Amino acid sequence: MIMDNKTIVRNNWTKEEIEEIYHQPLMELIYKAATVHREWHNPEEVQISTLLSIKTGGCVEDCSYCGQAARYHTNIKVQALLPTEKVIEHAQKAKDSGSSRFCMAAAWREVRNNRDFDRVIDMVKGVNELGLEVCCTLGMLTEEQAVRLQEAGLYAYNHNLDTSEQYYEEIISTRTFDNRINTINNVRKAGITVCSGGIIGLGETHRDRISMLLTLATMPRHPESVPINALARVAGTPLENNPKVDTWEMVRMIATARIVMPSSMVRLSAGRIEMDETEQAWCFMAGANSIFTGERETLLVTPNPGVSEDMQMLNTLGLKPMKSEVNTRETCKV
Repeated sequence: MIMDNKTIVRNNWTKEEIEEIYHQPLMELIYKAATVHREWHNPEEVQISTLLSIKTGGCVEDCSYCGQAARYHTNIKVQALLPTEKVIEHAQKAKDSGSSRFCMAAAWREVRNNRDFDRVIDMVKGVNELGLEVCCTLGMLTEEQAVRLQEAGLYAYNHNLDTSEQYYEEIISTRTFDNRINTINNVRKAGITVCSGGIIGLGETHRDRISMLLTLATMPRHPESVPINALARVAGTPLENNPKVDTWEMVRMIATARIVMPSSMVRLSAGRIEMDETEQAWCFMAGANSIFTGERETLLVTPNPGVSEDMQMLNTLGLKPMKSEVNTRETCKV
């Protein structure tokens, strides 16, 4: 049950305040995050989302963590844009398996006004007709392109910050931090909800993690979804030998995100394959209330638990899939 006396949503956090929250003793932090979570969300529900790569590999960018960058020697096979009917089939399977959100990802630097974008528009329309929350992650986006997606029925657009502004250039050189902020602003202006978070395990410091959360939590409107990813190490990328992210680091990050962005969905995203049920349970306790799953058992190009495994876990933990809000919540208005 959601409590009546909710923690106030703030957009004026200071770095010092978030540092104090982040560095609390872990059990105290989890307790406070769990309390905030229950004020704003039904603790028995988890949003089930499915992520499909509609265009894989061959990306011109140099994101150090990404197996889809053309410049790295990985085992990822380049795949052209999927046929629209194939995407709709995947979306229907996702809905039948309990997903309420379907996200389509294309390995592009930016959206271009060409035939491929027209096909994506058709995909958005088709998935929207299934009654799913439709999400896309297509790279940088102009305001005009965002409007086209919104008019087609797009519910959410994902564009992660990845890391702090200070550490950003250590990870990516082909797109600036400001480019990411501009795309998020264009999405917001078009009336589409925002999905934006980051990755831990890139070699960043705790200060970088706090700085990234500060950027998100001081936006004029918090992202409706905040994915927290642990680095999925891909052979052939510059970060393939980075150490595995400790589960308690994920829990700490999720708990802090929950406290400073209480109304947002906090998504336990990449890296979940390396967690057992107990470790994932701690993440849910700390405020995570969304996961990616799917019948292909991959998250873009990295391993991910399959839908049957996830449903069994939710049943064990006494959790249930959240219903879609696509027909009950108005699209974000500026």
